[in-house]
Amino acid sequence: MRTVRLRYLPVALAALALVLPVTSLTDAQSKGTIKIATQSPLSGGQAALGEGIKLGTQLAIEKLKGPIEKLGFKVELVPFDDQAKPDVGVANAANVIADKDILVVVGHLNSGVAIPASEKYKEAQLAMISPANTNPTVTDRNYLNVSRVCGRDDVQGVVGAEFAKTTLKAKTAYVIHDKTTYGQGVAEFFKADAEKKGIKILGFEGTEEKSNFDPIITPMKAKNPDLIYFGGIYDQAAPFFKQAREKGVKATFMGPDGMDSSDLTKIAGKAVQGMYYTSVAGPVSVYPAAKEFAKQYKDKFKKDPEPFAAQAYDATAIGLKAIEAAIKASGGKVPSREQVSVAVRKTKHTGITGTIEFDEKGDPKKALYFVLQVASDDPGKWGDNKEVKRLSIAAPPLKKS
Repeated sequence: MRTVRLRYLPVALAALALVLPVTSLTDAQSKGTIKIATQSPLSGGQAALGEGIKLGTQLAIEKLKGPIEKLGFKVELVPFDDQAKPDVGVANAANVIADKDILVVVGHLNSGVAIPASEKYKEAQLAMISPANTNPTVTDRNYLNVSRVCGRDDVQGVVGAEFAKTTLKAKTAYVIHDKTTYGQGVAEFFKADAEKKGIKILGFEGTEEKSNFDPIITPMKAKNPDLIYFGGIYDQAAPFFKQAREKGVKATFMGPDGMDSSDLTKIAGKAVQGMYYTSVAGPVSVYPAAKEFAKQYKDKFKKDPEPFAAQAYDATAIGLKAIEAAIKASGGKVPSREQVSVAVRKTKHTGITGTIEFDEKGDPKKALYFVLQVASDDPGKWGDNKEVKRLSIAAPPLKKS
């Protein structure tokens, strides 16, 4: 009798399989979902850079999530649009910390958004790894959960002033800024160091104007500065530079990494061809190890990576490594957010933008700073911008209170 029953067992099992739901081995072993969030402007005038951060993160997750999946977890991207507005970033941050599956945030683009939003992340000790925020306050608060992979404006401003004095031989400068935490901050650092170096500052002015710059340009032109420095973002700087040239201003144009987008030339055209800008990122072409990244990015998204996309990729790689380490330290279970934040600080990563290792306050121990020149008025040739200077500079130490 037993032999007969066994003979029919495969048939019975096959019939049973037809009526039972199919569950894959992967699903059966899944311990849940771990999410990585991005916060950056995905709409509005700064969306080009903000989308680059999101897409760089997306590509990193797709390419590097394998070790976490082998530990039994799915990995997902959750993008948030902060619209480059502090209040929106803070509201998003509240939603981010409410989602317990989110263990890392990659963002923001704007320091004025990152600083208040990170106060919310701190409440939950949620790791924020910034690819682009350069204001010193981001890390000078010495929050365990806040780190960045890029340099700082108190160094970037000095790099710009040094170049203006020694290479451009500027004797006078007029400084404009956009009144934001980022734009005004970097403009102030540029101004202070330029004055120390003997450059006469003929004007220092903040504006939120987006379209008609006549009230600024007319008196500025009368003072005939050698150099005009704009502390801010390309969507405001481009129309300003364009109108200045149209009104006969002959000064050399310069700005910080907020200029670093192909949309600068899309808006301003020939007015910005030949201008200089400093950057903590620069085009992907300045990184020898980024060639394959650029190819993968273009193959997938059908466009070249914007500045900070590569930094977002490396920030995400660090976050994934930290999550993996924290899972193992937790015996294979979902780690706490604080455990991930601690692991981020301990992570040393050699990525497409170089080797990143954090100091005690979350700055990279050494960061790259570039001076670049706009090569063409064709937005499609933004990646051809000329690297004029490259510096590797240690982060300023933590200021003890």
